[in-house]
Amino acid sequence: GRGRMQAVSSADKLRAAFATFGQPDLLCSSLRAPRPHPEPRWPTTAPECPQKRPPASAPFPGAMATQITLRSAEGDNFEVDEAVAFESQMIKNMIEDTGSEAPIPVPNVSSKILAKVIEYSKYHVDNSPEAEGENKAPEEEIKTWDTKFVEVEQSTLFELILAANYLNIKSLLDLTCRTVASMIKGKTPEEIRKTFSIRNDFTPEEEEEVRRENAWAFE
Repeated sequence: GRGRMQAVSSADKLRAAFATFGQPDLLCSSLRAPRPHPEPRWPTTAPECPQKRPPASAPFPGAMATQITLRSAEGDNFEVDEAVAFESQMIKNMIEDTGSEAPIPVPNVSSKILAKVIEYSKYHVDNSPEAEGENKAPEEEIKTWDTKFVEVEQSTLFELILAANYLNIKSLLDLTCRTVASMIKGKTPEEIRKTFSIRNDFTPEEEEEVRRENAWAFE
């Protein structure tokens, strides 16, 4: 949308320039009937250099960030900076398609989980390499923060995985999935069932067949 508007604006300026300086009739007549050169008139004062204006969308010091309203499954509204909302590729695409005047519905994410997702996104925006300021956390501190962030109940962790997948927040999805993988690593199937309270609905015969077909996984 924005690129198209700039292209249209540039085209209009180009047409205006041709209309002012390149009218075909005037151009042809000037070629057919050259005019005598007038005596040069030197300017008495130096011309002023036009000041270049920044684009209308360019931020300036002290400018307030654009606010986006997200609406959870329960209908609760959360106001966040645009950069925080854009951590979600799904929300970013939605805003670029439909705008951000109305609240952005997030029907698959509860208020509790959306608050956690916003907390994660805000921390990573504030400490990203592109963030301004000198108080950004070093990489090791960010890793420590991430580790503590996912020290939650299993139900919350699984809801975060679903929310990260739905909202298309790759870094959060990677973090939560790595956490689950570390909880599984080195455990037997029985230990995994116990860890995640999974009921074994295989018969002994079915389980033996699965073990035989996937012997590499039990080595």
